[in-house]
Amino acid sequence: MPTLREKRLFLLDMDGTIYLDDRLFDGVIPFLHYIRQVGGRYLFLTNNSSRGVEGYMEKMRRLGIETEKSDYLTSVDVSIAALQRERPGKKCYVFGTRSFYAQLESAGIPVTDKPDPDVDILLCGFDRELTFQKLEDACILLNRGAEFWATNPDWVCPTWYGSVPDCGSVCRMLTTATGRTPRFLGKPRPDMVYLSMARTGFTPAQTVLLGDRLYTDIACGVNAGIDTVFVLSGEGTEADIEKFGVHPTWVRRDIAEILQELQKTEEN
Repeated sequence: MPTLREKRLFLLDMDGTIYLDDRLFDGVIPFLHYIRQVGGRYLFLTNNSSRGVEGYMEKMRRLGIETEKSDYLTSVDVSIAALQRERPGKKCYVFGTRSFYAQLESAGIPVTDKPDPDVDILLCGFDRELTFQKLEDACILLNRGAEFWATNPDWVCPTWYGSVPDCGSVCRMLTTATGRTPRFLGKPRPDMVYLSMARTGFTPAQTVLLGDRLYTDIACGVNAGIDTVFVLSGEGTEADIEKFGVHPTWVRRDIAEILQELQKTEEN
């Protein structure tokens, strides 16, 4: 059986795993230090397309963690790679935040926020700036035959007061309205894991993914053929394992429990 102590590349979900809103979970900073001490590497993976990497870096800094751009991989990165590889030059209507729009534009993707006749793809992300106009534009484009892509299938985004609708919930609303279903690009597809290993040079046996959602985080690791840790500090509960039929390698309460386990193993 594999052990956590053997892992060197730690792929970490953020919302619900590292922090909740502006509250950093206990044990996170010493956990990151431990990874560095054993010669490992960590990358922060997120399906959240609502902010750029700079926004995450600033948030981490406020929480006491210094990071670099190379420490992150997002659903926007995966989306850009897929668009450049499969649909070069195709025009996208960006259903998302201004930050999402800017990231795509800076990568050379033809983008618009108008339902122009020459739009090829409706690309949805987690939109904290959602308006009814965007919903109407999306329906116009989907009924016209535009391709339907989305960054991630997450139903909700956790907050300190509960949850808010994420990209998956909004896409379900659009599906109900138009009969069209999206192609999702982020987790649970394995692309983020593959890109992470290619970027760092670690093998699947050295890699583990930690997350609080079975149907995105853990399923991503399972689909990529790596070990996973399901943490119960965010959205998911142990009952979800039977509900979704996705089986993590390990289930732990939170990062602090994982750190305690690693330190105890080292002492022995």
